[in-house]
Amino acid sequence: MVLEVARGGRPPAGIPRGEDLPRDDDDEGYHQSLKPRHVQMIAMGGAIGVGLFLGTARRLHSTGPGLVLAYALAGVAAFFVMRALGELVLHRPTTGSFVSYARDFIGEWAGYASGWMYWLSWATTGVAEITAVGIYVHYWAPGFPQWLSALLALGVLLSVNLVSVRLFGELEFWFAMLKVAAILAFLAVGIVLVATHAGIGPDHHAELPNLVGFGGFLPQGMWAVLLSLQGVIFAYAAIEMVGISAGEAQNPREVMPRAINGVVWRIALFYVGAVFLLVLVLPWTVYRTDQSPFVTVFAYLGVPGIGGVMNLVVLTAALSSCNSGLYSTGRILRSLARRGEAPAFTGRMSSRHVPYGGILLTSVVYVAGVVLNVFVPHKAFEIATSIASLGVLTTWATLLYAQVRFRRAAQRGEVERPAYRMPGSPYTNWATLALLAAVVPLMVFDGEQKWAVVSIPFLVASLYAGWWAINRRRVAVVVPVEALPDEGPARDAAI
Repeated sequence: MVLEVARGGRPPAGIPRGEDLPRDDDDEGYHQSLKPRHVQMIAMGGAIGVGLFLGTARRLHSTGPGLVLAYALAGVAAFFVMRALGELVLHRPTTGSFVSYARDFIGEWAGYASGWMYWLSWATTGVAEITAVGIYVHYWAPGFPQWLSALLALGVLLSVNLVSVRLFGELEFWFAMLKVAAILAFLAVGIVLVATHAGIGPDHHAELPNLVGFGGFLPQGMWAVLLSLQGVIFAYAAIEMVGISAGEAQNPREVMPRAINGVVWRIALFYVGAVFLLVLVLPWTVYRTDQSPFVTVFAYLGVPGIGGVMNLVVLTAALSSCNSGLYSTGRILRSLARRGEAPAFTGRMSSRHVPYGGILLTSVVYVAGVVLNVFVPHKAFEIATSIASLGVLTTWATLLYAQVRFRRAAQRGEVERPAYRMPGSPYTNWATLALLAAVVPLMVFDGEQKWAVVSIPFLVASLYAGWWAINRRRVAVVVPVEALPDEGPARDAAI
C-alpha cells in the first residue's frame, strides 16, 4: 500500500503508552542542559515582559481601574491553558511542544499552522520588546536614537542564543530573578503605602478611594475592559514557553508539574496584584503611555535614583522576553523543518547543539523591527503587539483543543493520561476557547488593532498556500502490507 509522508519524514506509527513513551524525535541533537532552577525561572520570567511593564500603562490610560477585571479574566484563561499544556507535557516532553501535540492529536496541518503562527507571534513580540528597549533608554538618554538602542540589544541577545543553551539558561535565570524580585518589591512597597495612607508626590495619597475616585471603577465603561482583553492576553504571552523547555530539561516529569503550578499562581499574583496596587497607589489618570507605570510610581516617591533602578529592571524585562523569543522560535522552526514544513536551513544544528538556522531567521524579523523604529517609532509597539496577539490566541487555542483530542484518544484506550490533568476537561477547554474566540471580533472596535484583524484573511491564505506547496513536495513511500506488524496500532495507523 502507499503512505503519504513529508520528504525526509517517516510513515505513521503507533503511539506508545504512559510512562514508556519516549521523547519526540524533534529532540534529536539537543542536550538536556537546563537545570530545574532554569526551567522554573524560564517559566516565570518569560511571561514578565513589556506586556506588564509598558503595555499596562497604555491599558490603564484607555480603561481605568477596571483593567484589573481584564487581567483577572485573562488570568483564568491562562490557568487553563497552562494546565492543558501540563497534561500534554507529562504525556511526552518535547522541544516541539504544542506543535508536536497538534500534529499528533489534531493533524499534520494543525502542527504546521500553529507552528508558523507561533513563530509569527514571537517574531512580532520581539519587535515590541526591542521597541520597548529604545523607549526605556530614553529615560537616561532622551536624544539617543530609538532604533540604535534596539539594534545593539538585538546584537547582544543573538550572540547569547548562538553560543549555547546553558548560557541562555543562566542569563534568563538571572534576568527572571531580577524581574521577579522587582515585582515582589513593588508589591511589598505598594501594600505598605496603601496601608499607611502615604503621600505620593505633592498632590496624591495611596488609598482605596483612588479605585473609584476619578470617574469611578469603570470610567470608560465595561466595553473598554472588553476591548483591553487583546492587550492583556498579550501580556500573559510566553507562559506556554515552559513546554518548549521540557525537551531540554533534566527530569522533566518531576520538574514540569512544579514549574507549571508555580507559574500559574505566581503570574496571577504578579499581574492581578500589581495592576490592583497600581490603581490604588496613584490615580489611574497620572500614568503616562510612554513610561512604565512602575517607573512612574517610584519617581513620584521621590527617592533619589529609584526611578532609574526601576527603569533598569523593566529594560531587563524587555531584553529577557526578547531573549526567550529567540530561544523558542529556533526550536519550533527546527521542528517544522524536520518535516519539510519550514526552510531547510532552519533545521540546522550547531556543534554546540543550538538550532542556529531558526534563530537567525527570527533575528531577520527583529531587524525589520529596528527599521520600523526608524520610520514609526511611536506606533511600532502597538503595531507589533496587535499582530503578536493573533499568534498568542492561535497558540492557546491549539493547546486547549489538542488536550481535548488527547483526552478522547485516552478514552479510546490509545494513550494513557498522566496523573497531572486538565481540571474540568473538556468543559473548561470549550469555555476558554469561547473567550479566546470572542477577543478577535473585539479587536475590530479598537482603532489601533483593527488592521490586525483585517490581516487575518492574508495570514490564512499564506498558510494555505504554504501547506499546498508542502503537499506538492510530498513523496509516496511504498510500504508492503506484509512488512507491517500482524496487529497493533502501527498497522492500524498505516492501514
